[in-house]
Amino acid sequence: MYTFSSKLKTFSMILMALGLLGIGYGFLTAPKDIHEVELMLASESHGGHGEVKHDASEVAGESHAAAESHEEVKHEVAETAGESHAAMESHEEVKHEVTETAGESHVAKEGHADAKEASEHNEHLTHVLHQLQNKPWAALYVACIFFLLVTMGVLAFYAIQQVASAGWSPVLFRVMQGITAYLPWGSVIFFVILVLCGLHFNHLFIWLDPEVVAHDKLIAGKSGYLNFPFWIVRAGIFLIGWNVYRYYAAKNCLAQDESNDDSFYKKNFNISAMFLVFFIVSESIMSWDWILSIDPHWFSTLFGWYVFASFFVSGITTICMVTLYLKSKGYLEYVNTSHIHDLAKFMFGFSVFWTYLWFSQFMLVWYANIPEEITYFITRIQLYNLPFFGAVVMNFLFPILILINTDFKRISWVLVMAGTVILAGHYIDFFNMIMPGTVGDRWFIGVSEIASVLFFLGLFIFTVFTALTKAPLLPKRNPFIEESKHFHY
Repeated sequence: MYTFSSKLKTFSMILMALGLLGIGYGFLTAPKDIHEVELMLASESHGGHGEVKHDASEVAGESHAAAESHEEVKHEVAETAGESHAAMESHEEVKHEVTETAGESHVAKEGHADAKEASEHNEHLTHVLHQLQNKPWAALYVACIFFLLVTMGVLAFYAIQQVASAGWSPVLFRVMQGITAYLPWGSVIFFVILVLCGLHFNHLFIWLDPEVVAHDKLIAGKSGYLNFPFWIVRAGIFLIGWNVYRYYAAKNCLAQDESNDDSFYKKNFNISAMFLVFFIVSESIMSWDWILSIDPHWFSTLFGWYVFASFFVSGITTICMVTLYLKSKGYLEYVNTSHIHDLAKFMFGFSVFWTYLWFSQFMLVWYANIPEEITYFITRIQLYNLPFFGAVVMNFLFPILILINTDFKRISWVLVMAGTVILAGHYIDFFNMIMPGTVGDRWFIGVSEIASVLFFLGLFIFTVFTALTKAPLLPKRNPFIEESKHFHY
């Protein structure tokens, strides 16, 4: 039986405490009204005021010189035309009346222009206010959905092993079940965040705003699907379905240890097959509902697969990292370098698969150059240049250069290094998918982002390693356990 070390438990609690403090700080420091935003924008642009003022002074000086020159010419003309003074006075009276009428019209136009400019300025300030208020929410959302879907990646991988009747992986089943113990906690927190979105505590999903829907024909056309009641019911069905499978799969696996036949293993085989069908459908819809709808004007037929590749490779990487940790502490005696090598091959293979989908989605949109589609990538390239291309380096170039070597797939410290980069890279990938549609150009990885990751990492460590203490790390009666124990190649 595994024993949760006091040091690791304390470390997880410290992470959660620091995370909560940082999350609270992010919400407290977010601007509360337009006045704060106006002061902030004025402070940002303060550096350019001196130059503008200097240029205006120079223009005013030139205008003054021109005015003096004009007065001299006017004086000479007045002296020359002295004999027609009476006629000029009559003309000036008529001109004055015309000028007054034109002045009134000009003032009316200026008033209209000022009102329009003030309205546009207020709209801009309101937009920036929503972006800055979204920032702590978006940081929390990215971290929450990332850890939730990493757990789902592990659960899907476990179900695939069951349906495939894999002979190499049963010695890792309890590790997978321990990791998926985070799923109920992550699901509850995520569902609460979705409910708060529907109650307008934030502006993460613009289609939840009735005013936006009323003035946007494209979003209004999707309102039959994108509406809060239907959206939150779908979310509830998906989260409950995933958790029900996790519960019964773990229960049957434990029951198989005490069974005299393979009945519980067969039950797991059947429910795993049904779960995978449910998972394929729910995963695609989930990716549209929870990520793609943040940018409701854009769509991609590859998006469901793209999101799946991202969290699936992250889940496999997490299995590898937890396994290596347990091995370093003297547990999992039957897990050998061949098992680790297989996990590393999956990490390598699905990193390449993710890159294939990333390039396919990007290349087709970029090459077609349709304004409604290309805006999605232009926004990310212009405003998120470093994380956008940095994710490609972290999720493709680094894994392929390290893990393409067969020997490196068996070296623990190399896999830990590669796994850390892959997990960080796919967090950045989710960051790229969610942040541009919620905070626009007001992004940076600061206190809110780091604190959110720390909180969910601490909760993940605490729940996973607590679950690992509740059952033997080796399934005893799995039909393929002996094959798995002696797995070598």
